[in-house]
Amino acid sequence: MSETGSRVVVAMSGGVDSSVAAALLVERGYDVVGMMMRLWSDETMGGPAHNRCCTPEQMSDARGIADLLGIPFYVLDTKDVFRNTVVQYFIDRHRDGFTPNPCLQCNRHIRFDWLLKNALALDADYLATGHYARIDQDGSGKYLLRSGVDTEKDQSYVLSVMGQSQLARTIFPVGEYSKQEVRALATKLGLNVDGKKDSQDLCFLGGKDYRDFLRLHAPDLMQPGPIVRKNGELLGEHQGLTNYTIGQRRGLGVSYAEPLYVLQMNPADNSLVVGTRGELGRDDLLADSVNWVSGEAPARPLRAGVKIRYKARAQPATVDPIGEDQIYLRFDDPQRDITPGQGAVIYDGDVCLGGGVIRKFEELELRRGRPESELVPD
Repeated sequence: MSETGSRVVVAMSGGVDSSVAAALLVERGYDVVGMMMRLWSDETMGGPAHNRCCTPEQMSDARGIADLLGIPFYVLDTKDVFRNTVVQYFIDRHRDGFTPNPCLQCNRHIRFDWLLKNALALDADYLATGHYARIDQDGSGKYLLRSGVDTEKDQSYVLSVMGQSQLARTIFPVGEYSKQEVRALATKLGLNVDGKKDSQDLCFLGGKDYRDFLRLHAPDLMQPGPIVRKNGELLGEHQGLTNYTIGQRRGLGVSYAEPLYVLQMNPADNSLVVGTRGELGRDDLLADSVNWVSGEAPARPLRAGVKIRYKARAQPATVDPIGEDQIYLRFDDPQRDITPGQGAVIYDGDVCLGGGVIRKFEELELRRGRPESELVPD
């Protein structure tokens, strides 16, 4: 990868990671351009009328870093495409009974499609971000997506939507460092963002609870309905399916001889299915919208580690490809928090092979009823 003279657009947020990424690239001799996306946020929830990723303070910090580094800085209006692609997806998936991960959707359609295309339109050779991940190549020249060196900050899970064409045009400058080292670099380089905290909430919620957001934008999701056991026994009434998630114990509002947990949400009849700890968890799942980083689905089942949540540890499993964009996956041990709508992301050691979106359990049950030859290919 040539450095001197190659143009790279850095996605800047005003935070420490993207600021250090930009500074490192300047040091390495790249022709660096800073770019910040102006994203949509809800102005009706009583909070700040700005997306967390692009508040006036964040924009001022990013512009100040660009000035300090002597690089141009642009703001890209991304409000409409973000609202229509990420926010609407978040609402629609909840309406369908899923618990979505909008960061996967954003990386697939906004950061490494919309933003990348705008970067290339500026005659850039690469797009760089402050993600904690690494890009490598194997002996055949295929690009590999590797976990970041800092396993606590690793973001390969939300980057599992990337393919060969995106990886060929992307740089992750801080992936080789720990968060502590990145903060130390910010101090050493004289960047005034070294002490900024990481934000944990969804960027478009403005610090509000996602339930408040959905209550405003999808009030139909707050319709009360029955709380039932698997056998149909009626235990009480819930206050809207979107208020619950798989594995939840507290706040169910029902009394029982032993603790109960959320097992399933059924939008078809607006029922919330609960059960005991012994009923919670399963050892298999079905996922679709699968992306293989290599661009090709494996020809046969493979052994791998699989994460079912961003912060989860990879668990050993057998992954069976079903065509190009589905997988059937069986874990060695039952997993408590398999949640439809979240990503099932596949690893071979520290190499992220790809991932898909976990389907509803009803669809898995339907597939279980089919001949095994239809469920798992040879």
